[in-house]
Amino acid sequence: MTSRAFTVDLHGHMLVPAVERLVADRPEKRGEAEMQLRTMGAASVEHNARVLGPNVAPKLTHLDTRLADLDRMEVDLQVVSPSPTQYYYWADPDLARELVRTQNEAIAESCGRHAERLRGLGNVALQHPELATEQLEQAVKRLGLVGVEVSTSINGLELADEKHEKFWAKAESLGAIVFIHPMGTSLGERMNRFYLQNLIGNPAETAIALSYLIFGGTLDRHPGLKILAAHGGGYLPAYVTRSDHGHAVRPEAQGMRHQPSEYLRRIWFDSLVYDPAALRRLIDVVGASQVVVGTDYPFDMGHYDVHGLVGAVPGLTPAERAAILGGNAQRLLRSHPQGA
Repeated sequence: MTSRAFTVDLHGHMLVPAVERLVADRPEKRGEAEMQLRTMGAASVEHNARVLGPNVAPKLTHLDTRLADLDRMEVDLQVVSPSPTQYYYWADPDLARELVRTQNEAIAESCGRHAERLRGLGNVALQHPELATEQLEQAVKRLGLVGVEVSTSINGLELADEKHEKFWAKAESLGAIVFIHPMGTSLGERMNRFYLQNLIGNPAETAIALSYLIFGGTLDRHPGLKILAAHGGGYLPAYVTRSDHGHAVRPEAQGMRHQPSEYLRRIWFDSLVYDPAALRRLIDVVGASQVVVGTDYPFDMGHYDVHGLVGAVPGLTPAERAAILGGNAQRLLRSHPQGA
């Protein structure tokens, strides 16, 4: 029998029902349905309510279901992160404190019950940067989480904004993973047909967020940051040569120390690009050492045959294949004091 590489999924979500109870009577929560109709469109809203929601709900909340699915996928360890629907960046400081505490404690408790199979990323209230910095430290030092998940912008404010500088400094000092995962898109109602909010909006948002962190100097000021980008980093790795060219010819794009493509080799990217040729291109751009498995469990935009995908990538050595399946993730987790 052929042995396989130890396999780590760094992109799997968990929903905490207690968080939903805390926001149930808030007007912002009640307004979600109307907002989704405007930005996602009626067809996508209807499908999510009728098909996607009932299918993913038990997988988001039931550990036994998750562990059985991990067995079927031949995933040995999964790093679970909040469902992006539970960011709730509109919450005031008091509510935000309670939401994040409830969410992070639930994720830590679930992972603690199955420490051999699960690690956890928490949430932070980045709409309140000082509070978010405290929450990050509590997540790592008190709860033993390996980092946090954040969206690509916070109420219109870029992750690279100076208001978030203390958060990035704290993440660097803690060795915490910061998983950048979009929720929605700033492209607005133009994306409200054909599920374009997700199909185009998500990868566009990630490309924009990473570009701000690069061009704005965040990665120069904090070279030790451990940033993981969802969905293969969106569109940026596929067309970073345009950013490199702009950096060469445009003075306003020269505020950082290196050309943009060099920074991609300091960021980690998940494998969620679906196609072996696309994954080959990502590896060529960022390096085999920076790619990790990401399934997007349990959503329908995920990819669950991780061994088939990585195995079909042309030109990989056995060592590179093993690194992408799990070795890179293990190295990333080991660099964290609470890591594997």
